[in-house]
Amino acid sequence: MLYPHNLEQKINFIKIKDLLKAECTSSLGQDYVDKVSFSSDYNLVQRLLDQTEEFRQILISGEVFPNSNFTNLNPFLEKAKLEGAFLDQEEFYEVKLALQTLRGCVVFFQKNGENYPTLSALLGLLLDLDMNILKAIDLIIDEKGKIRSNASKELQLIRNQLLYEEGRLRKVMERIFKEARAKGLTPEDASMTIRGGRMVIPVAAENKRKLRGFIHDESATGQTVFMEPEEALDINNEIRDLEYMERREIIRILTRLTDQLRPSIPALRKATNFLGLMDFIRAKAKFAQKTESNKPELVKERALNWTRARHSILEMALKAQGKKIVPLDIKLGGHERLLVISGPNAGGKSVTLKTVALLQYMLQCGLLIPVHPDSKSSLFDNFFIDIGDEQNLENDLSTYSSHLMSMKHFTQFANKKTIVFIDEFGTGTEPQFGGAIAESILLSLNKLGAFGVITTHYGNLKQVANKNQGLVNGAMRYDVDRLEPIYQLEIGKPGSSFALEIASKIGLSKDILDYAKEHIGEERVRYDRLLTQLENEKNQYSGLLKEVKEKDKLLQVRLKEYNQLKETLELTKKRYIQEAKQEAKALLDQTNKKIEATIREIREGKAEKEVTKQVRQQLEEFKQEVKPEKVIIKDPEIQVIGGKIEPGDWVRLKDNGAIAEVVSIKNKDVEITIGDLKSNVKLARLEKISKTELKKELKAVEKRGNYNTNEKMMDYSSNLDLRGKRGEEILPLIQTFIDEGYMLGVKNLRIVHGKGDGILREVTRNLLRTMPQVGKMEDEHADRGGAGVTLVTLK
Repeated sequence: MLYPHNLEQKINFIKIKDLLKAECTSSLGQDYVDKVSFSSDYNLVQRLLDQTEEFRQILISGEVFPNSNFTNLNPFLEKAKLEGAFLDQEEFYEVKLALQTLRGCVVFFQKNGENYPTLSALLGLLLDLDMNILKAIDLIIDEKGKIRSNASKELQLIRNQLLYEEGRLRKVMERIFKEARAKGLTPEDASMTIRGGRMVIPVAAENKRKLRGFIHDESATGQTVFMEPEEALDINNEIRDLEYMERREIIRILTRLTDQLRPSIPALRKATNFLGLMDFIRAKAKFAQKTESNKPELVKERALNWTRARHSILEMALKAQGKKIVPLDIKLGGHERLLVISGPNAGGKSVTLKTVALLQYMLQCGLLIPVHPDSKSSLFDNFFIDIGDEQNLENDLSTYSSHLMSMKHFTQFANKKTIVFIDEFGTGTEPQFGGAIAESILLSLNKLGAFGVITTHYGNLKQVANKNQGLVNGAMRYDVDRLEPIYQLEIGKPGSSFALEIASKIGLSKDILDYAKEHIGEERVRYDRLLTQLENEKNQYSGLLKEVKEKDKLLQVRLKEYNQLKETLELTKKRYIQEAKQEAKALLDQTNKKIEATIREIREGKAEKEVTKQVRQQLEEFKQEVKPEKVIIKDPEIQVIGGKIEPGDWVRLKDNGAIAEVVSIKNKDVEITIGDLKSNVKLARLEKISKTELKKELKAVEKRGNYNTNEKMMDYSSNLDLRGKRGEEILPLIQTFIDEGYMLGVKNLRIVHGKGDGILREVTRNLLRTMPQVGKMEDEHADRGGAGVTLVTLK
């Protein structure tokens, strides 16, 4: 049940219909828009929503779907159903185009039916349609809507004869016109033309007796007459007879074609309905796409849980002004069914109510609504609304009386499947009595189990909503400091009207405000002041909470970066220590060899024992100095250095972010080292950094992702040894080796595969030839391995 009768006009659904009609391409679709109606049938609404959602997906996907010639065939079918009647060629052309559109729809759903099951089910309307009728029409009507010359043998002969006679006439007329012009019988700028369907020659009026023929017309001034020469008269008569014969043959062909069409009229009526439905559903989908609408989840239990809901028409109006709408979040259900919204004037109470009303009505009419797709909604059997002034002079009803008539209807027919919308509840009469009656009606609606949204300024209704289960307060948020509305709904607490604050801001005198406070009552003023204070604190704490969340988020990011940097530094430290120990061990081994060699020389030279003892003592002391335990690796202290880059500076590669130390500089070529890796790069690719910048860079690298370019380059070796491996083992090794070298910016690589039978070399080089990163490959120098080593230069 809907109330009142002009409900669609009150919630501006009429405008929604107009916008839908604008998206239709035919009168068929517009007729379906006129038929849109409110429904509480769950299966029907679900199917309508699914149809629109599926078509919206078609639009989003960009798949080609017929978008024209959704023609209303019913007038043609009405004409064709009469025996002896026939459709003319223009009408058959319209039927042909519509059938081609139908065929396109059928082909589309046969190909993509599994993706759009609800829309594909509409093909049931076309089960009785025989598409052979399209073939029959296509044999007669061409792509320009004209009768084909080969539609019948007789028509072909007639048109061939017509062409012959018209050619003969043209030659005769051109000859006569040329002779007349030579004799000066025609005006200077004249040319042959048509009068009464016959070809004529313009002749000066004073010369009309000098040319034998029939006058068909004269110019407006009477100075020129249009004559059909005597020689052309018989040819024109022959052409006219052939044209009559052509017309009779065309009528015969069209009559026969109409007879073929007549048995398919019932199926074509269903096909016309299908075309209308497709045009209508596409219009709904296009409107949904424009308004960024979605299909909320329909639930059986009574609930209304919307996120980011927006009033479609208001949003369009604001967008035209370059403004943005404030989305609405609302949740009703369970023990919070009737929402009582309070707040200042122009704070958005009525807009919120109308938004919920319009969107719920659109949903139950099968339209997608502008809410987040995760939203949920249920359907209601009754939809009651009381908005605006319903004063009726004819029935002698005042504004308040009309509101009471609506309330009478609401309380008589409302139930658990009813949703009600009441704007400015209780206004229109003395506040003391109006508030009491409104309170009684509100409790009655709550007892009946109704759902709905109610706006009010009455304080007693706020208190009732706070004390009774089933009712819940809502407030339109307000910036107390600036006395400006925020247009956000907050459910769970009442709102203040901010009447005294607004009056004070406007500039009413203190005496007037004091008098108002005195007569309002201290308790009421204190209550409103508490609401104001609560709103102020709410705004303050909301800002603080937002700031705390942002700081906490930043803290988590910094903590993660710190942990990652700490882990990287620990790994780097261990690697440096290990490398130092290895270098110390190598030095120690070398020293031992030197000691033994020295001792051997002393013995062989038969030196004195005292000298030998002294040498041994010195070598022992040297040995103690180079023990691994004594080697301490300290992190280099890097300071900010001005000026140009010099050997020993720490630098960063601009293109890949790797950190390196400068070894040497020659012109614009720089040799750098990253761990064990040495590389030559251009000076322009480098930028000098300090130790502080180094730490920042390590943090930034870790922040960008798990792949640490600097750490990878420290581990990377430009030498790959494949000796002793099988052919199938080396393929992934080479692929990874080349990919990482290319990514890290290393230009020169070295692959050791040995000579042997040449199998590993052949497999290696065949793979390298297929890799786009490889610029050049060649044998190593003969002294350093020759053909057993492949040198690779990357692009």
